[in-house]
Amino acid sequence: MDHYVDLFLNHLSVERGLSPNTLAAYSRDLGSLQIYLVKSGTCSWGEVSREDLSGYINVLGSGFSPRSRARMLATFRSFFKFLVMTERIKASPAALVRFPRLDAQLPKVLSAAEIDSLLSRPDPSTPPGLRDRAIFETLYACGLRISELTALRLNQVFLEPGYLVVMGKGDKERLVPMGEHASEALKAYLQFGRPILLKRSSFAPEVFLNSRGGSLSRQGAWKIIKRHALFSGIPRNITPHMLRHSFATHLLENGADLRSLQVMLGHSDISTTQIYTHVARERLKEIHRNFHPRP
Repeated sequence: MDHYVDLFLNHLSVERGLSPNTLAAYSRDLGSLQIYLVKSGTCSWGEVSREDLSGYINVLGSGFSPRSRARMLATFRSFFKFLVMTERIKASPAALVRFPRLDAQLPKVLSAAEIDSLLSRPDPSTPPGLRDRAIFETLYACGLRISELTALRLNQVFLEPGYLVVMGKGDKERLVPMGEHASEALKAYLQFGRPILLKRSSFAPEVFLNSRGGSLSRQGAWKIIKRHALFSGIPRNITPHMLRHSFATHLLENGADLRSLQVMLGHSDISTTQIYTHVARERLKEIHRNFHPRP
């Protein structure tokens, strides 16, 4: 069973160019399923039935959200489709397993006032403060994923024309404009903050560094955002992805077209981008509710 999983993960890496984080998630999902199947007496992927998969999804019900279970089922469907495609099994047992019912979840966004509060929090008189401000400005101005931010290299930053070359999911390259505030914050950090954070004996091609002079991890960037959000007085649990959601929603609210937004976010399918039109509508309805004299 392990051999087929390895073949599948290699296919995802080589043929589809999926990231190490995505491959790790696929591996975890299939590993958990394999343990369940072996315990129930199923010792090969060819023996797996629709009932086996439905039973496993139901077992997960008490500990995992419907969204997590749906993600796992998507993993299983991709895996068994691969086994059918490579003629290792005749039919996919996952094809007819129903996805858990999902409630519509709109992305959580920050208001313009909350964004201003967060962006003004880092102290620009210190190297870490210059870095943190550059992180916030870049995330909000460019709508980057946190993994894209931490992987950003010096040769991907073009300050004068004002854009970044970002490597997104599946190693897809895209150009993202920065805007004046983000360009100035990055320039100040690269000129006055980064050289101090970078130790003399160290070398790091990444733009954003930790206090030891090495590249900043996703967890490190997450902690920076959490710390500043806590002291900025915003009474919400802020995640890095909320800055990406805010970037997209605020652009749409101010007249950006959906196709341009799709390109800047790096979405392969515009249906993924369309969720932000619903967010914008909800925000407009909320404004109307709060301020119209006859709501």
